[in-house]
Amino acid sequence: MTFLSVRDLVVAYGAIQAVRGVTFDVEQGQIVSLIGSNGAGKTTTLRTLSGLLRPVSGTIEFDGTPIQKMPAHEILSRGVAHSPEGRRLFARMSVEENLRLGAYTRKDESGIAQDMQRVFDLFPVLGERRANKAGLFSGGEQQMLAIGRALMSRPKLLMLDEPSMGLSPIMTQRIFDTVRELRDEGTTVLLVEQNALAALALSDKAYVIDLGRTTLSGSGAELLADPRVQEAYLGENVGT
Repeated sequence: MTFLSVRDLVVAYGAIQAVRGVTFDVEQGQIVSLIGSNGAGKTTTLRTLSGLLRPVSGTIEFDGTPIQKMPAHEILSRGVAHSPEGRRLFARMSVEENLRLGAYTRKDESGIAQDMQRVFDLFPVLGERRANKAGLFSGGEQQMLAIGRALMSRPKLLMLDEPSMGLSPIMTQRIFDTVRELRDEGTTVLLVEQNALAALALSDKAYVIDLGRTTLSGSGAELLADPRVQEAYLGENVGT
């Protein structure tokens, strides 16, 4: 059974269709990337998977259960966590307060404490500055906190939207190393990332989304070697 199955997904903002038939699969224990140009429908797809938007048509099946009509809090409780584009932290709240918000559907205080320590182990700077307000952090530190907040729900599927946005190459590498570590520990990851080269190098499988439709798919290595992907997304004009 496929862990996450998305079929013929159509999502609209009023009369404008942002997603026009996206189809892809995510197997458990994989890192799967969605790549494409700005406005291709990648962020809209993630927002729909997390229940923030309702599809016009199509199906989303997670761990054997259709979720396309479920409210966002129920999708979260089933194990789908979303770290959104732009991080969306509460700037005036502390690191600990932001992390606890990620666990708001949970009641197991001992488990919450264990998972918070796990976040601090992954990102030591957060533990060192746990009482500091999130708005005082650098972009990279805020991204760590956003990922940590998503992890506090103990997700089966972690969705990351543009985790490298605005970060230095060194910080980007650190974030991607952490994503790989999370995958190796058993967390399945669905990644939307403008840095196609880094995303494909990291991914077990990837899909190209163009104008709201799935146009190409393959392993990360296969798409890295595809001349169409190289020319369109990797800044390489093959054959010239």
